[in-house]
Amino acid sequence: MSSSDASRIQTSTNLATCYDAVESLIAGFGEGEWGQQSLCPAWTSRGVVTHLAAVESILVGWKPQSPESPPPFDQIAAFESAVESLSDAEFGQKVVDVFSARRQDLESFTDEDFARQQMTPVGPGTYQRFMDIRVFDFWVHQRDITTPLGLETNDTGPTAERALDEVEMSLGYIVGKKIGLPDGKSIGVHLNGPLHRDMYVSVDGRAKPVDHIDNPSVALTTDSLTFVQLACGRLDPQRQIDAGTISWSGDTEWGETAARNLAFTM
Repeated sequence: MSSSDASRIQTSTNLATCYDAVESLIAGFGEGEWGQQSLCPAWTSRGVVTHLAAVESILVGWKPQSPESPPPFDQIAAFESAVESLSDAEFGQKVVDVFSARRQDLESFTDEDFARQQMTPVGPGTYQRFMDIRVFDFWVHQRDITTPLGLETNDTGPTAERALDEVEMSLGYIVGKKIGLPDGKSIGVHLNGPLHRDMYVSVDGRAKPVDHIDNPSVALTTDSLTFVQLACGRLDPQRQIDAGTISWSGDTEWGETAARNLAFTM
């Protein structure tokens, strides 16, 4: 198996895992769960699932035709309008149908399809890059639903790693632009579970990720779920500080500033 083949299969498997997780989550939902406010201020649980299914619905059978071609996002509103009047049971079945069609797409697409150039939400990239972003979106949005409901999730495995990778790729931006760590300083982020990872950024003219720093100016410690949710603007930093789920050592002022300013997307 070629490396591109393995990469495509892993991305497809990750996305299929996300579909499975959402289907399992909503299978037993009643009115109370569907109507629960999610971590996204504008959406209930049903609103979050509608968003996920709407994006997947416009991707059914679609392939990018040029580096400048984005998916047909203008069709999302039509899907949202069409499902608005459905009963919860009918809506749940519609979601399953959309995900089933997308599974068929992913099974039939080739390495060449995944290598097609397109415009992604983060700029020019490939279809595979977009699918990796979709895994990130699904993983975060699932927890937008489960966290308020107090439901446990499996926060390990390839999809969790993929979600964390997406945040790590933006860590230089987070440190340089959101935290504003000044020139000459550095930071280490230590995740103590369920995913374990150490990440470092040094500011030398600009904030740049580096492999390791022996004694960073600031060291943040938290768990991987809290880190991703803070980076996605889902949690109140003060509550996490008060609860002790995020802490810091080294430069106290910049440690607190970092803990309060990890959000780079919402």
